[in-house]
Amino acid sequence: MTSSGFQKGFLAVFLLLVMLAHFGAGSANAADSGNIRSSCWASGSLSEDVATIAGTAGRWSCSDRNYSIDAERVLLRFDVGPGEPLPRYLLSRRSALETLHLLAIDQDDAVREISVAAEALPSAMVGGYFKATLPEITRATRQIIVAIDLPSHRMTLERAYLAQADAGSGGMRFLLILAGLSGMLVMPLIFNVAFYRILREPFVLWHSALTLSLLVTILVSSGLSVVLFDPPAMTLNWITAIVFGMTVASGMMFTYSFIEPGLMHPVLRRLLPYCAAWALFLSIFHAAFPFVARPRQSSAYTAAFAPILAVFLMANIDALRRGSRAARFQAIGYAPMVLVGLIRFVTGVIPWFDSTDAMLLFYAGCVCEVFFTTLGLAERFVTMRHERDHARTVANVLEKLSETDPLTGLLNRRAIEGQFKQLRADGFTTLAIIDLDHFKTINDVYGHAAGDAVLKAVADALEPSPDVSAYRLGGEEFVLFLRGDNVGHEAERRRQAIPALVASAVTGLQRPVTASMGMTDCIAEEGFAEIYERADKLLYEAKSAGRNRTRSTTRATPAPRAAPNKGAMIA
Repeated sequence: MTSSGFQKGFLAVFLLLVMLAHFGAGSANAADSGNIRSSCWASGSLSEDVATIAGTAGRWSCSDRNYSIDAERVLLRFDVGPGEPLPRYLLSRRSALETLHLLAIDQDDAVREISVAAEALPSAMVGGYFKATLPEITRATRQIIVAIDLPSHRMTLERAYLAQADAGSGGMRFLLILAGLSGMLVMPLIFNVAFYRILREPFVLWHSALTLSLLVTILVSSGLSVVLFDPPAMTLNWITAIVFGMTVASGMMFTYSFIEPGLMHPVLRRLLPYCAAWALFLSIFHAAFPFVARPRQSSAYTAAFAPILAVFLMANIDALRRGSRAARFQAIGYAPMVLVGLIRFVTGVIPWFDSTDAMLLFYAGCVCEVFFTTLGLAERFVTMRHERDHARTVANVLEKLSETDPLTGLLNRRAIEGQFKQLRADGFTTLAIIDLDHFKTINDVYGHAAGDAVLKAVADALEPSPDVSAYRLGGEEFVLFLRGDNVGHEAERRRQAIPALVASAVTGLQRPVTASMGMTDCIAEEGFAEIYERADKLLYEAKSAGRNRTRSTTRATPAPRAAPNKGAMIA
């Protein structure tokens, strides 16, 4: 990615974060302006009557805001002051519960009560909240009592409030920003499809899984799911838990496969898949059995992610220390999400802190995580593509060297075996074997240096061209593949050119260097070995007939040009 592209992308992310913070804060302020928060809380058992508990003043705790879910039933009291807007809904943070009881108590102690089972609670437009319609509220109403049976998280008590409407215009603007954010998360998925088609690496798939799980998390934790699908609140609650586990697991596996080999301690790398499996197990258990060890499960569930966070941090720090470029992108991208994890851990485990899920920071973290990890993915893609191209180039060079005779520069027998089918497909119909006459005598009398010079001159005489492919099989033996209408003429011309070219290139030889040749047609169903064997027999006949001549079975062999004073012959 170019620097200008990086700057434009970073600017887009920054502007989206500013808008997200502005509208998020504006939405929260607008919501708080007309809302009623609980003033007191009480607890009791499921066997006790809600109205009885509500009417007992000594049961209420109004100074201590440290809510407890140890009891089977927890009550919240909302005081409606004169002149205040009359609320219509109860809204609170989603978490598993059994039943919701809503009581409206008038000044004359008249009580109107409704009960809503957890599975019947609708989702609110406010992200991560459920809503419940209150009993009829009039100007005579002085208190509204909310009783929650088997609450599983303190946040349901801490975040409960009464409101006139589900969400205002500020909330809708915030949803538009989240929709834009969701659109941004779709783009890396499209890029990953293109990346994976070219570079089939597992980290591309894990990054896609991470991005997709973050996209689903945004949908189910915001009002977008209500706009699009409007599922029940408790359905979204268990989906959120499972998707959270999938997000953590895919993040662990992305780190496992993305950090370069050798740039993370092996023990830490091996621990990451176990962390992924542990995260999935925790989330599935939490979603399926929310009431097991109910008063403590939410805190234990949050604390159980501490080892995962610790391993993840150690793995990235170790990779950074070892010089991993991938870890640099991860460190920047994951920083907000790690901060979200720490906030949730501290507020979820320590009793005297109000629980918070830091959703605004979480949404900002989604932008940073996907943006910077996608940049890292693109950078890694370019690096690996260059490495693979270089390796392929080196392999091609080595393969070419392995198929080339180092002395003459002609292709060798290995090249014939690799190219034979393509030669036939390209129309090469004739094979000729050329063997130098009395070459051993040259080596014995003039030395191997002179013999090498002779072989180089013969290679020049064979003149490889588009219609003639020349090969050295070894020693003084050469092979020609030919195509066209004058294959016999072209082969014979090259054979007869050998004495003159050798004499010009190698001085001091006492006699001319001649060559014999056997030439035959390539029959379609035959392999190289069969054709070569037939041509070799013809070469043997030429040698037996006195050398410096050709024996051929080609269907059309043009008349030879006799080399002067060389006694060249063709049959």
